[in-house]
Amino acid sequence: MHQLPPCPTQLYIDGEWRAPHSGRSFDVVDPATGEVIAQVADGDLNDGQAAAHAAAAALPDWSATPPRTRAEVLRKVHALMIERLEPLAKIITLENGKPLADSRAEVRYAAEFFRWYSEEACRNLGSVSHAPAGGYRILVQHQPIGVVVLVTPWNFPAAMGTRKIAPALAAGCTVLVKPAGMTPLSMLALADLLAEAGVPKGVVNIVPTTKSGALVDMWLHDPRVRLVSFTGSTEVGQKLIKAAADQVLKTPMELGGNAPFLVLDGANVKDAVDGAMIAKMRNMGEACTAANRFYAGDAVCDAFTAEFVKRMQALRIGHGLDENNQVGSLVDEPTRKKVDELVQDAVQRGARILCGGKKVPGPGHFYEPTVLGDVPLDARILKEEVFGPVAPIVRVKGGADDMVKHANDTEYGLTAYLYSADLAQGLKIAERLEFGMVAVNRGLVSDPAAPFGGVKQSGLGREGAAEGMHEYMETKYIAVTW
Repeated sequence: MHQLPPCPTQLYIDGEWRAPHSGRSFDVVDPATGEVIAQVADGDLNDGQAAAHAAAAALPDWSATPPRTRAEVLRKVHALMIERLEPLAKIITLENGKPLADSRAEVRYAAEFFRWYSEEACRNLGSVSHAPAGGYRILVQHQPIGVVVLVTPWNFPAAMGTRKIAPALAAGCTVLVKPAGMTPLSMLALADLLAEAGVPKGVVNIVPTTKSGALVDMWLHDPRVRLVSFTGSTEVGQKLIKAAADQVLKTPMELGGNAPFLVLDGANVKDAVDGAMIAKMRNMGEACTAANRFYAGDAVCDAFTAEFVKRMQALRIGHGLDENNQVGSLVDEPTRKKVDELVQDAVQRGARILCGGKKVPGPGHFYEPTVLGDVPLDARILKEEVFGPVAPIVRVKGGADDMVKHANDTEYGLTAYLYSADLAQGLKIAERLEFGMVAVNRGLVSDPAAPFGGVKQSGLGREGAAEGMHEYMETKYIAVTW
């Protein structure tokens, strides 16, 4: 059994570690071995109410705290996360399954949101203008929205929390965090760093629970709550939006994705494969931004496929804490089962397995890095998120117009990737793609300085950049006569 670095396992409410009201706990399991690595406090509605009271009580002072003071606190959190990078990365690997290199990258990315929003906290700029009719001035200010609920997923257990917490704190809000039940440790580990950096009691409250639906629903019907931010599946997001409608809450959400990866004729094959390996294999494909379906031009398809297969076959599979391994365990058996079902469906419809295509026997939830060729357009794997290390490739003979048509043929619209030797062509195609984010000639789109989010059923609002902080603010207009 691998040793978990020191990590709190109780509820974090009003700046204190508390035992749950019920006295119950739940197991957190290493997905690579099936072994229990921790028992975490199982919060209930009583704990949720206590957290809401704490957040509401802390709101007036925190929202009135000068932006520069809030900024300095966030900057210290960034420094502490970088200082504690190794134990934080090991916690992610042990509860999530991803390779240690991926976990280290996640910690750096997660920490960067605190540095970015330490800078944005002081840029809450309003405006003053003359009323067109004359006689008065129009003042516009941006104020913190209030107490906010943050529901985070299991696939990036640190970064998806900090991407919400940092802008909320920069804006002057107080927060209620419900981390994913499979991966609560990363958020709990963050709490002590927040306190050490100077975040006041009650500003951040973290309540892991096995009763997510009931707890979050209670929060969404608390009149002191004004916003819910969620990252996860479209299906769950739709339920939260319906519940949020009862109080007309603001609902920034990052939901499902079905990212296309376009390789246009004439594109540099090596560069395209380099990008494909990042876009597909980051977190073993367990990401809403992961490249889910590959469309390659007829002239470049064979070379791209051959090189992609070669690179995927060379990846080493095993426990994420082993530095030699590049492919860790998927998070649980239902996830692996869904991956295998999509692969088998594609094969039954005529696709060819070019490498991989099987579960790895033994403990854990490992799946071989897989490339599928000759994938028919009616295969489920082109319509549903695969959330695993599988790359289905479609040969496109009709040129860029057909690629755009195939890429847009989805209810999702989070991320798209394209490779083209002609930058002007690439930019024109990017504008035609119905996605909130497009990566041109690169395999990574996420950046704290960029507005992250989707269109259609991939979500509402944006995270990151200046837009990310504005999600946690209300715009107030004041008419002044002078």
